[in-house]
Amino acid sequence: MNSNEIRTAYLKFFEEKGHLVLPSSSLVPHGDPTLLLTTAGMVQIKPYFTGEMVPPNPRLASCQKCFRTTDIDSVGDAGHLTFFEMLGNFSVGDYFKKEAIAWAWELVIDRLHLPKDKLWITVFLDDDEAEQYWLKLGVPQERIVRLGEKSNFWGPAGQTGPCGPCSEIHYDFGKDKGCCKPECNPECSCGRFLEIWNLVFTQFNQDEQGKRHLLPKPNIDTGMGLERIATVMQGKSTVYETDIFRPIIEKVSALSGRKYGESESVTKAMRVVAEHSRAVTFLIADGVIPSNEGRGYVLRRVLRRAALFGRKLGLEEAFLTKMSKVVMDRMGGLYPELATGRDHILKVIEAEETRFDQTLNTGMNLLDEIVSTCKKKGAASISGAEAFKLYDTYGFPVEITMEVAAESGLSVDLEGFNKEMQAQRERAREAQKFGLADKSVQKFWESLDMPETEFVGYDLLSQKTKVLSLIIEGQSVQSAVKGQEVEVILAQTPFYGEMGGQLGDAGQITAPKGRIAVSDAKRPLDGLVMHVGKVEEGSISVGDSVEAKVDLERRLDIARNHTATHLLHAALRKVLGDQVRQGGSLVAPDYFRFDFTHLIALSKEELAQVQYLVNEHIRRNLPVSSCVTTFKKAAAEGALAFFGEKYGEEVRLVQIGDADSGERVSAELCGGTHLNSTGQIGFFHVTSEKSVGSGLRRIEAVTGRAAEKYTEQRFSALQNVADQLETNPSEVAQKVTALLAELSAERKRAKDMEGQLLRKTAEALLQDVKEIDGVKVLAARVSASDEDLLRQTGDFLKDKLGSGVIVLGAVLNGNPRFLAMVTPDMVKKGINAGKIVKQVAQVTGGGGGGRPEMAQAGGKDASKIDEALKLVPKLVAKG
Repeated sequence: MNSNEIRTAYLKFFEEKGHLVLPSSSLVPHGDPTLLLTTAGMVQIKPYFTGEMVPPNPRLASCQKCFRTTDIDSVGDAGHLTFFEMLGNFSVGDYFKKEAIAWAWELVIDRLHLPKDKLWITVFLDDDEAEQYWLKLGVPQERIVRLGEKSNFWGPAGQTGPCGPCSEIHYDFGKDKGCCKPECNPECSCGRFLEIWNLVFTQFNQDEQGKRHLLPKPNIDTGMGLERIATVMQGKSTVYETDIFRPIIEKVSALSGRKYGESESVTKAMRVVAEHSRAVTFLIADGVIPSNEGRGYVLRRVLRRAALFGRKLGLEEAFLTKMSKVVMDRMGGLYPELATGRDHILKVIEAEETRFDQTLNTGMNLLDEIVSTCKKKGAASISGAEAFKLYDTYGFPVEITMEVAAESGLSVDLEGFNKEMQAQRERAREAQKFGLADKSVQKFWESLDMPETEFVGYDLLSQKTKVLSLIIEGQSVQSAVKGQEVEVILAQTPFYGEMGGQLGDAGQITAPKGRIAVSDAKRPLDGLVMHVGKVEEGSISVGDSVEAKVDLERRLDIARNHTATHLLHAALRKVLGDQVRQGGSLVAPDYFRFDFTHLIALSKEELAQVQYLVNEHIRRNLPVSSCVTTFKKAAAEGALAFFGEKYGEEVRLVQIGDADSGERVSAELCGGTHLNSTGQIGFFHVTSEKSVGSGLRRIEAVTGRAAEKYTEQRFSALQNVADQLETNPSEVAQKVTALLAELSAERKRAKDMEGQLLRKTAEALLQDVKEIDGVKVLAARVSASDEDLLRQTGDFLKDKLGSGVIVLGAVLNGNPRFLAMVTPDMVKKGINAGKIVKQVAQVTGGGGGGRPEMAQAGGKDASKIDEALKLVPKLVAKG
């Protein structure tokens, strides 16, 4: 059976057993920003097991895309993979051990037709129940092995939670394989046995004391690696010989001219290239972009490892896009995201491989030098500082450095590398440090032991409250008077403290005896809002009852921009694809910027489409609503959450549009302030789009009043130009085009005339040719206006001279410039234009050089041009 037939047979079998077949979820776990990648089929089932969500059916089955980072360094051996497909069947409080075991045996024996005498079973040490079920199916006692927690007990994921024993089916390749010891069994790692299916019986819940209690409704979670079962079904010794990898291996072979199996090193390199090509294709298809952290770093590491091993096969030029095409051609029918994202996938791979290729040679040469030096010194490892330099300067993931070092019998000082990495992070933090970011200031706020500030600003713009603390120049005070700058902590506040890219509110705090103008609101600690301001009238004291009032217009300006960022995010994903993710933002009252993952600049058409979509949603005046809900519920409803963000049990969900009517445009977890409807934004306009890093773009835009001001300035400027051109604004472009064409023609005429004049002057200069030791020499000053004309004059004189040396000098943009030309016959006699022009330019305080036939140089003192040119005959005479 080929892999497609195995996959179909598995899913069809469990569908017949009442299972609902689920499509594979993304490698980027939906609704769980704390999980790096999808590592097993149960990731999408987990909310059903925990009771957070009701399953669409108590019996489920899937073929799930999976990625495990733990095996990256092992890829290249016979069995380890990063990306794989996991076949699984699941029971959510429905059937348990008896059915799971019976159906597993029925599938492998009756559907896959594996020989019974080749199958061994493992069970947990005290799981008598599971063993009895296997025995009743006819599995001989001697082929059932009891193993401990390390091998046959799953979970919990953390210190507490669901867990349970498991039972595995192993395939026996034969007594003549592996260690060949009589006592060899599936616990042995010699290679004789291959685990093909793991049945997990989730029947306990482990408490904080480590005690296990039976669950009221136990679950079944199983996993069968498609690549592994294909190896067995197709009678192969490794996954790389199956139909899954064979076309990819054949492509590597065709590109490199090497044969799989010709040597251990070539075989390993081919496996790495084939496996990693598949992995990067699927990662990018699911929206991962190369970067130096998180999922992006995993992608970059795997892609660069593939490129490095490709070099070992002799593939000097970029090749990974060709490998990816094979993967997409073969698997695009099963996974449509490969087909729809084809162009994007290839662009990302091409850009990243090209970027790595630019530094690879230099980095590899340096690494070779480091290895050589270590060997000469008798050192056993590469230092952490050296490994960090390779990472920081040349983009070498430390894992690749370790791999190359291991081939030379060296290790890498990982502890030292991590110290260098931490030092770099500290330097970055120091460089970005300002105000409250200082640790001593943070400790000061912690020492105040203030209660969390109750924020009422979602619903109110003014609030009567009490002053809890006043800070002046880092010291707690009891009161502040007119003219003093002060930081104020209130019991409740309508002021939004700066967070999540949104700037803080401004406004005023009015006390019985004074008033503070608040210029900003910040968060020195989580949950604490600090009001930054200046006492403008009277005085204010700790304990005063005050009214805090937010500047309404400024708040609305910020809210317009913040709501617009959500519309922009949705529009970008609509136009460019769902792989687009927010990478950061700044929401100010007068503009906003939005960073997002995307490889290349947006075309004019794409940018226009994005802008149109945002403004269309503004014109539709869609409702903007928010609610507090659980993280899991928000994620289940499709809300966007961001990897690395910390979310509590309760989150604030901001939605634009009506979900019930199917017109929801956006749903994001967000703590910022927003409008009530999109129509309040007024108008949205993009002011710039640019790159801010590898795979990260930035759009800056304006809305509302700022957009009105921006367009007014632009229209005013356009009108001024139209007035000067004595035309209408609508005809400015046509008029400017005509004027530029006229100006260009005039410049060409002027340059042609100057060239003709220079040639006439040059003909006269031929009378000044001197003969030095049989060599014709012309050194002269000309009045060229640019280097092109200087070069034309030199070419003209060289043609006329036929044989000899020409050195011309001119003043260009106030500085002396020199051109030296030597005819080929004189070059053969040892005369070098580069050497001559360099020494000539030195007289004017400059330098330069070039080829023996032609060279250029510049100087600083234009008054010494003639003196410099007089040196030429002497230099020619010296040879």
